[in-house]
Amino acid sequence: MRIITSSAVLLTAIAAVVWQSQPVEGQAKPIVRLQGSITSNQTLTADNDYLLVGAVFVRPPATLTIEPGTTIYGEQASNGTLVISRGARIEAEGTRTRPIVFTSDQEPGTRARADWGGLIINGFAPLNVPGGTALGEGDTGRYGGNRPNDNSGTLRFVRVEFAGTEFSPDNELNGIAFQGVGNQTTAEFLQVHFNKDDGVEFFGGTANLRFTLVTFAADDSFDWTDGWTGKGQFWIAHQRGDDANNGFESDNNGENNNLSPRSNPTIYNITLIGDPTTRAGSESDNGMLLRAGTGGTIANAIVMGFKESGVNIDDAATFTQAGNGTLRITSSIFFRNNPNFSNDASDTPRPSSTTATLVQSRMPNNRVVNPKIRVPFNYQNPDYRPRGGNNPSAAVDGRVRVAVPPNDGFFQAVTFIGAMGPEEADDWTDGWTTYEQN
Repeated sequence: MRIITSSAVLLTAIAAVVWQSQPVEGQAKPIVRLQGSITSNQTLTADNDYLLVGAVFVRPPATLTIEPGTTIYGEQASNGTLVISRGARIEAEGTRTRPIVFTSDQEPGTRARADWGGLIINGFAPLNVPGGTALGEGDTGRYGGNRPNDNSGTLRFVRVEFAGTEFSPDNELNGIAFQGVGNQTTAEFLQVHFNKDDGVEFFGGTANLRFTLVTFAADDSFDWTDGWTGKGQFWIAHQRGDDANNGFESDNNGENNNLSPRSNPTIYNITLIGDPTTRAGSESDNGMLLRAGTGGTIANAIVMGFKESGVNIDDAATFTQAGNGTLRITSSIFFRNNPNFSNDASDTPRPSSTTATLVQSRMPNNRVVNPKIRVPFNYQNPDYRPRGGNNPSAAVDGRVRVAVPPNDGFFQAVTFIGAMGPEEADDWTDGWTTYEQN
C-alpha cells in the first residue's frame, strides 16, 4: 500500500493487532494506521480496523466516508483524535445492527476515560465570540463563520467510547464536539460512553441532534456555549457518581453574558438521570445548570437523581432570560433530586427570584412526581422507559401535559414525557449501545 508523505494521510497495514480487533473467519482484521491529514476523499471499510495516530485532520475539500460496522481505535500513546476541519465532511452512517464504533486501543478490562482524544467537527456556522471565529480546545482547528446552513456531513448510529484526553487543566476533549457546526449536518443515534470531559458539547453553531445517549461522562453530559441555537429531541444522560458534574451545563457566553446570537436552543423529550447514591462515588451535581445568560426552550423533560439540584438557574443575565420567557422549562417532571429546584437567589435587585419560584410558579406544567422509569440507576442494564399498563407513569397518563413541538420537519410529536415511551419498540437504544465499564 502506498505511503504518502507526513503532511498527508498515512495508510499502511501493520502487523500488530489492537486488542479489540474482531476475528473475521478466524483471522484478525488488518489494522490500518491513520496519521496526519486526509486531503482527498477516503473510505474506511468494515473489513479493516483503523488506528488514529495523533490528531488526524480531514481537510477541505475531502470527505471521509465510514462504512457500517467499522471500528476506529484511538491510540493512547499519541492521543489519537479525529478532527473534521471547516469545509471538509464526514459521512459516518452505521446501522442499528452494525454501528460505527470509535474506541480505545487498550486491552478490554483496562480501558478508561481519557484513553484517547475524541471526535471533533468544525463548521462555518455563527458564534457569538468577538471576531466570529475561535480555535478549538487541544489545537483542534478554527471554527465559526456566517453560514447557519453549513453541512459537515452525517453521523448516524455512531458510538464514541473511553475518550476525552486531558492536555492540561481545563483543556480536555469532549466525546463529540460540534464546533460552529451548521444545521444541514445530520446527527442522530449517537452514544458517548465513559468520556473524561463532556459527552457532547456545542460551541455555537446551529447543529441539530436527535436520539443521543451519554453514559457515565466525568464532566457534563450535554454542554452548550457561545451562541448555540440548534434543536434537540430524544436525549438521555445517565451519570455515575465516581466522576460526574451536570446533566446540562448551559451557557451563552462566559465573558459577556449578553453577546448575540444568544444561546437559545429548542429541546424536547429528554431524560436526565443522576446518581443519587454513593455506591460509585459522591458526585453527580445538577440536572440542569443554566447560566451565563443562556436562553432556550426545554420541554417534556424527566430530571431525576441529582445530588445538588434538578434545576439551578445561575447568573443575573440568566434570571433575566427566565423572567422574560426567553428561557423556558415546560411540561417536565422532577423527582428525587436534592432538592428538585435550587433556592439560590438571583443576584439582581429582586432576590426573591429563585429557580424554585420561576420553574414552579412562572413556567407551566412542571411537576414533582415519580416518573416510574423502569430501571433508571442500573449501571449495566438500565431501562429508560416509563411504565405503562395498569400502573402507568405520569409521563404517559396525562397527569403532566405533553408539550407539542414545532411542526418543522425535525421534531416528532409524541404522547409521552422524556426521551422514550413505554413500549418495547420505543427503546431506540436497543441493539447498538454499550454499558461496558472498561
